[in-house]
Amino acid sequence: MLKKMQKKHITLIVCAALFAFSAGAVVSAPEIAKHFGGWLNVVGNAPEQISTANQANSDVFPLLSLSPQERAEKLEAIANGSSSPERERARYLLASDLINVREADKALSLLQGLERTYPSLGPYILLKQAQAEDILGESGKASDLRQRVLREYPNEAGKAKALYMIALPEHQDTAIAEFPSNPLTWDIIDKRLQENPNQPDLRLILGQYAFNRAGIVGVLDQLVKQPNLTAEQWEIVGTAYWENNQFAKAGEAYVAAPESPRNLYRAARGIQIGGQQQEKAIAIYNQLVQKFPDASESGLALLRLSELASSRQDALVYLERIITNYPQQASRAVVEKARIYEGLKNPAAAQQAWQLLLTEYGSSNHAAEYRWNKAQEQAKANNYAAAWEWAQPIATDNHSSILAPRAGFWVGKWATRLGNAAEAKSAYEYVLSNFPYSYYAWRSAVSLGLNVGNFDTVRDLQPEVIPHQRPVPPAGSETFKELYLLGEDRDAWLQWETEFLNKTQPTVAEQFTEGLIRLTRGQNLSAINLISRLEDRETPEEQAEYQALSKQVTYWQARYPFLYRQEIKKWSGERQLNSLLVIGLMRQESMFEPKIRSVVGATGLMQIMPSTGEWIAPQINLDTKNLNLEDPNENINLGTWYLDYTHRQYNNDSMLAIASYNAGPGNVARWLRTIGKNDPDDFVEDIPFNETKNYVRQVFGNYWNYLRLYNPEMSAKVAQYSDAHTQLTQRPSQSSSN
Repeated sequence: MLKKMQKKHITLIVCAALFAFSAGAVVSAPEIAKHFGGWLNVVGNAPEQISTANQANSDVFPLLSLSPQERAEKLEAIANGSSSPERERARYLLASDLINVREADKALSLLQGLERTYPSLGPYILLKQAQAEDILGESGKASDLRQRVLREYPNEAGKAKALYMIALPEHQDTAIAEFPSNPLTWDIIDKRLQENPNQPDLRLILGQYAFNRAGIVGVLDQLVKQPNLTAEQWEIVGTAYWENNQFAKAGEAYVAAPESPRNLYRAARGIQIGGQQQEKAIAIYNQLVQKFPDASESGLALLRLSELASSRQDALVYLERIITNYPQQASRAVVEKARIYEGLKNPAAAQQAWQLLLTEYGSSNHAAEYRWNKAQEQAKANNYAAAWEWAQPIATDNHSSILAPRAGFWVGKWATRLGNAAEAKSAYEYVLSNFPYSYYAWRSAVSLGLNVGNFDTVRDLQPEVIPHQRPVPPAGSETFKELYLLGEDRDAWLQWETEFLNKTQPTVAEQFTEGLIRLTRGQNLSAINLISRLEDRETPEEQAEYQALSKQVTYWQARYPFLYRQEIKKWSGERQLNSLLVIGLMRQESMFEPKIRSVVGATGLMQIMPSTGEWIAPQINLDTKNLNLEDPNENINLGTWYLDYTHRQYNNDSMLAIASYNAGPGNVARWLRTIGKNDPDDFVEDIPFNETKNYVRQVFGNYWNYLRLYNPEMSAKVAQYSDAHTQLTQRPSQSSSN
């Protein structure tokens, strides 16, 4: 807040949403004589209908949302019931709660013999018993129980925990040999490296299995000093560097790795990013294209060669090869070709390229960007009919484009301005049913008269919020899933890391599961980004898997997790703010990382500048000398006060309040003078700072997603629109004005 538009931390999910609309060639507008109504029937994908099918049917799992004290009586009732999976789960969870408060005798009575009736958690039940015996001072019994794990579960991940707890050197050797991907093994390796750093084999294990740990780059930097690394080992090093965004170092490592399309591309790209050896990068790109002409990476290599070409004519040669041979990269090559011709002052050739983009690659994201540019040009000239014609194919032909909901909504706005109320309504319904996750679905819901809060009324809404239930993870063993669903987060993480060996090329199910685990560990920014990036999967099989996953409410709830619920509820109530607007802003500011700090010093969940915190503190009776902006409760206290303050400045107009939270009141005052505010949607589109424009859309898009995912009334309403729209087979009435 009050960052005066200095560069601040921008998360990956936001960066991925930005587009550079820079197409410039003039292409003749589509024929306006066509009527406008029929476009709604050309739908490539069925509307999203969210399902709860992957929620576990259990009496125990929903109790996780309660505190141990609140759930104890209910768990006891289930634990004392007749034999059933629910009884065994209740006994295990209740015993875990008792161990945490050191009531070991009661816990042992619940755990006695449970390994026989709850076999999927067998090793962990014995380890819980050992933990209870340790509390009682019975170290011998605890040791015997851990030895039982080694004997009775020799191939289970729980054995790694027993080996770690026993802590004998020979047991540690076994852990390193048998369970290199278990985090407890990494701790063993860390200690051994502290004692003797010259152990490259141990560093390689960390590079291969623990490359997403903090400090791994330093491990790799030491490893590359070792002589005689094999090609396969260089690939491990290169992959670890690449995953940590150390692209230049990765490029040099991949040079020594086995030749494959991926390795060669990464070698060249890393060296290119490094910027010091461009000729070497060019040579490797050419090597890739020559050795693997059918690989998709070769198309990417040709794109990079066009960027590095010494002349525009040379670049055109590379682009023509892409257009002819690499359909995955062809649309991008066509765009680059058109821009080169524009730079060469050859408008006829440029127009021909743009026309090729629309006719041959009309379903591409690049075609969507071009169409949207043309639609905006026509709208600014008040030619709404032509703008409509340019925009309408985006929502249908480019259904997966980030621009599709935006185009669909503005078709509705332009239809209204043309006097076509019925077709505007159809457009808004189309956006709400086909793109329910988008900011423009919220704007469409507002236009349809739904009680979702508009810019000037959203503050006062107090929607009901229902906590989510953990989903059944789509990947992993039964043991892992039980641990996760019982809230045994540390053991679930240890189990998952041991099983999850496909970290660099995970399946859709594995990547989503990894995101769920990161959420339990408080790695919220990386978790949300990982889950969000699933939509970028490219192969038809992966896209089908993503589409199936995205029909589940639990996918979207993981993408929009309701974290810090009690603090948000407390301080939103204190400031009389809509709690979902607060969490929407918080998600955008910090992705729920309480210790995150921007380059200008904004800190914590709501990104409070220290100077702003010091200004607010005395007004809410906080000690300015002891402010802790990394404390979630204190940060939300300060942030909600300031959000209330910005609302009061703008007569409770939340759009202006949110814009001011990002850009400062001076900029907002200037925009009100220069842009005006006759239509708030026009105002948002015309905000001159791209960061603030996207910030406003992201915050309100977040608000809308929390509303539709956690408020039962709105969840049901959105589902009704989706169900109704699938039955729309009639063309809307033809426009009465052209």
